Amino acid sequence: MFHRIPRVSAICLTAGAFALSGPAGAAAIAVTVTIENLAPVNSVSFAPLRLGFGNGTFDAFNQGQSAGAAIVSIAEGGSASAWFPAFSAAEPSATLGSVGGALTPGNTASGTFLVDSAINRFFTFGTMVIPSNDLFLGNDSATGFQLLDADGNLLISSIVQRASAIWDAGSEIADPANAAFVAGGNNGLRTPQNGVVGFSFNELSAFNGLTTAAGYGFDLSALAADSDIYRISFSASPVPEPTTLALMAGALVPVGWLGRQRRADSRGTPRHE
Repeated sequence: MFHRIPRVSAICLTAGAFALSGPAGAAAIAVTVTIENLAPVNSVSFAPLRLGFGNGTFDAFNQGQSAGAAIVSIAEGGSASAWFPAFSAAEPSATLGSVGGALTPGNTASGTFLVDSAINRFFTFGTMVIPSNDLFLGNDSATGFQLLDADGNLLISSIVQRASAIWDAGSEIADPANAAFVAGGNNGLRTPQNGVVGFSFNELSAFNGLTTAAGYGFDLSALAADSDIYRISFSASPVPEPTTLALMAGALVPVGWLGRQRRADSRGTPRHE
């Protein structure tokens, strides 16, 4: 159901004690992340973008392997209820956050995050593709996107995803009756698939012609494997030193993990420009 996908504002959330004790010479950079749904009208939408700026340790998933709880929380409900804690455990000093709500075709959203470029130069992301049961976009390499150099210079201006880059977590059988963002669907139910992570643009055909929770009829006719569907753009600027500590302290306000209310234990090829 549409209301099961949490709508959140962008947050800047530091997992460790970097706010008060960053390394000497750390470059505090304000990074603005803008997301755009490039897909044809009435086709795929996206759950909130879950993101992290880290040191390249956290590996959310791997092609050909079983999906772990972290990526399943994104792929099956868009919530990151397990993805955020797993990222934080692997990289205590990472900056984590979210951008946007349910992003329908043609819409954009943005958020700004405070990043220490001395240690957190790599960008990792995940977002559920909707309507679906367990389709998502994300990077399967922890070091696939080095966003910043040590001095805080931006190395990547944008990441563009094509329909062929849609991943299938292989964790839930495709069934419109149980899918997210399908009118009348019950996203709280699921049938385990026990598969592995792989590319699966063709699975969207199961939803063709159905009414989405946003009220439009899902139409695959204009969507091809090579269609651009999603863009993540970046801009960055240094943060003046007197402002840095205040911003970082604000980032440490406790934030509850936002996720769908399912079970407590439930658990593309990208290109950049």
